[in-house]
Amino acid sequence: MSNKTSQKVAGITGATGAIGLAIATQLATLKYKVVLLTRDPGKSESAVDKIKSITGNQSISFMLVDLSRRSSIKDLASSWEGPMHILVNNAALSPTQRLETPEGIELQFATNVLGYFWMTEYFSSILSLFAPSRIVNVASYWAGDLDLEDLEFTKRPYHNHAAYRQSKQANRMLTPVFSKILESKGITVNTCHPGDVNSSLSNSLGFGGSQSPEWGAKTPVWLATSPALDKLSGKYFENCQEISCPFAADEIRSQKLYEICQSYG
Repeated sequence: MSNKTSQKVAGITGATGAIGLAIATQLATLKYKVVLLTRDPGKSESAVDKIKSITGNQSISFMLVDLSRRSSIKDLASSWEGPMHILVNNAALSPTQRLETPEGIELQFATNVLGYFWMTEYFSSILSLFAPSRIVNVASYWAGDLDLEDLEFTKRPYHNHAAYRQSKQANRMLTPVFSKILESKGITVNTCHPGDVNSSLSNSLGFGGSQSPEWGAKTPVWLATSPALDKLSGKYFENCQEISCPFAADEIRSQKLYEICQSYG
């Protein structure tokens, strides 16, 4: 297959949420073909109509996927037709009580960490066919509490703040690991803190937000599209500035986390 196509294609997970919708809208404004990767068909249809109305870009669609389940992501990748040039892993949740997927995996870890991991694994072959291509992982500066011995909170008490912080630390740790793996395929992988946006996610954590969704989309969209970043990979950014990440600097623990994630069937 050739990368010579008239319109670049971007897939965005969690694209009906505040930041995800803003990312999708900004990419649509830049004339990308945008595919919203979402769970709720009603919200997805409304989001597609809204983006088309705002941008005038009619190349907007959605596909349904449950990012907490590997089988659903595998089915999505199998049914994907045509190119993908940009994958934005943005979807996240933070339930106030410990919940599990049908496979018995703690839901926040499954969605926020394994969802990113599986999307990267299953779509890297498509992205490589249309390289140079990019993966952008939306993480957070509010990160920490990662316990490699208890990633699913089976030993320690579950608290959604700790589970969320752990998941964002994991996103930042896995980014440089995947960057090295995918470098030879022409795929860059970077991660960022989008901003403090008032959203259903921030509300579930007990926060509001002082920044607009449009601001929150600024850094992810810049990472996805800026020509200045053609060769830069494996880095962490805040407000369109590269920031040193102590979590990613721990290569031994990052590799261990990667191997644990890889063990989930």
